Amino acid sequence: MAGPKTTQGTQKADAPGIEDYLVKDPEEFAVNVSHMMEEAGKVAAAWTAPREAGEVRDTVAEPMADMVKTFSRLTEYWLSDPSRALEAQTRLYSGYMEAWTRSMAKIADPDAPAAPEAPDKRFKDPDWGRNAFFDFLKQTYLVTSRWANDLVEHADGLDEHTRHKAGFYVKQISHAISPSNFILTNPELFRETVSSNGANLVRGLKMLAEDIAAGKGDLKLRQSDASRFEIGKNIATTPGKVVARSDVAEIIQYEPATKDVLKRPLLICPPWINKFYILDLNPEKSFIRWAVEQGHTVFVISWVNPDERHARTGWEEYIRDGVQFALDTVEKATGEKQVNAIGYCVGGTLLAAALALFAKQGEKRIATATFFTTQVDFTHAGDLKVFVDEEQIGALERAMETRGYLDGTKMATAFNMLRAGDLIWPYVVNNYMRGKTPMPFDLLYWNSDSTRMSAANHSFYLRNCYLENNLATGKMKLAGKTLSLKDVKIPIYNLATKEDHIAPAKSVFVGSALFGGEVDYVMAGSGHIAGVVNPPAAGKYQFWSGDAPKGDFDDWVAKATETPGSWWPHWDTWIRTQDDKTAKARKIGKNTEVLADAPGDYVRVRV
Repeated sequence: MAGPKTTQGTQKADAPGIEDYLVKDPEEFAVNVSHMMEEAGKVAAAWTAPREAGEVRDTVAEPMADMVKTFSRLTEYWLSDPSRALEAQTRLYSGYMEAWTRSMAKIADPDAPAAPEAPDKRFKDPDWGRNAFFDFLKQTYLVTSRWANDLVEHADGLDEHTRHKAGFYVKQISHAISPSNFILTNPELFRETVSSNGANLVRGLKMLAEDIAAGKGDLKLRQSDASRFEIGKNIATTPGKVVARSDVAEIIQYEPATKDVLKRPLLICPPWINKFYILDLNPEKSFIRWAVEQGHTVFVISWVNPDERHARTGWEEYIRDGVQFALDTVEKATGEKQVNAIGYCVGGTLLAAALALFAKQGEKRIATATFFTTQVDFTHAGDLKVFVDEEQIGALERAMETRGYLDGTKMATAFNMLRAGDLIWPYVVNNYMRGKTPMPFDLLYWNSDSTRMSAANHSFYLRNCYLENNLATGKMKLAGKTLSLKDVKIPIYNLATKEDHIAPAKSVFVGSALFGGEVDYVMAGSGHIAGVVNPPAAGKYQFWSGDAPKGDFDDWVAKATETPGSWWPHWDTWIRTQDDKTAKARKIGKNTEVLADAPGDYVRVRV
């Protein structure tokens, strides 16, 4: 692999030569190889020990079987017509020949211009373009990836669900086999390895063993330096107290920051799939702290991290012992019989179902509802639908039977797979090949602080929402009632985010039409987290607001008004238009017990 030369035969000053790809100290390299073998043994032990003890049951065969079946149907379509198959093979061969020709030209003239390409952060190192060997690897990979994506896109005989799954699986494989992920095919990794005589791989294997041990036999991919964060110390620090506790939830009341507050308290129902402190990462990013500073009396539901005891705990219990329990607590603490409620993601879906149930039961304490990136209609639910069909849910339910819950790492992995190019492979390369500890980042610390899902709760969610869409069609049943969102007639502020990969903006828009009252639909810039956690002081992104969410989504977006910055003040104004009466700030503990300091005990339980 000769380094690039100038036309005069002298090496460019800034271009690596062949010496940069040669081991400098063979003896030290040999010592590090022995250390690698030692660390590899620890990796194997961390993986096998829980399996030999019966603590881990591998379920990889089930998703692999689904992927094989999906690809079999794709292959069947292309091979069923010989001319179609030949055309596809010819396109791939033509792409390879073009890459080969370009590489040969680069060997003859290293200064030959590179082919125009879309920016790709995986291939930032200059040698991906100026070294003929690495350029050929990259071009061959890109040709193959595009070809595989085209096979899915143009497979007209596939049903939509199979096509969706095939496209998702192709994307996962494409990310996994990228030459940027391997030592010998990534010029930057290659040079780092030889320059350190393999010390990077020793460190990387050590981290890999630690992360498998942390996952109790499964890889718990570290995305941030967790040692730099401590809940209640430098993360989730807004002052408050736990004022009530049930089997599924702690209720936190936050200390007031203003002399007068809005008369209606604010109750936040976060997702149980993640921990609530995404809304209280640090003082600068905290929605909770900001809301307190605007004069809201804020209460938050902190969900339990379920274990075997919660196997049969489902949506009815989460509504009764979570949402209703919180309403009872708010009323006891403040004397107020009406609240403004917020639901985030699946916490919003639960809140919407609760509101439909409350309408049947005559429960009227929630006066307004705000939904953050919440789906109630799952027709356009995005890539998570890949994991949902009868066979896959059945396999998941069988896997949950043993312990009574879905382990948190499983769900975290599924969410990471939605953005594997950002949330998996860069950390695999950085951690286990470069041997570098990831930077401290509060958002990614939160992302890795996963939660379990009780079997009954998770099964009900997957079946009633993603698989059967029962909440949208008026067929969901809770507490002996058949629910209809048309019964929910209170004012609603429905926030979507433009680049959301979990609750797509179109899906949130479509769901707006299901409610029986007035809905204000707002779309924020960025995605599922950054679009929501966007404090005004940051001056980032924008949001769109406009007419009632009716008709075609694209038409609504085209007519909407774009406003720079955070949507938070817009929401606060909306809340005050519903009721702007004020009262003296409430003292915590006057009418309730104080069980613990915020952020409480439930949030500290890790998996």
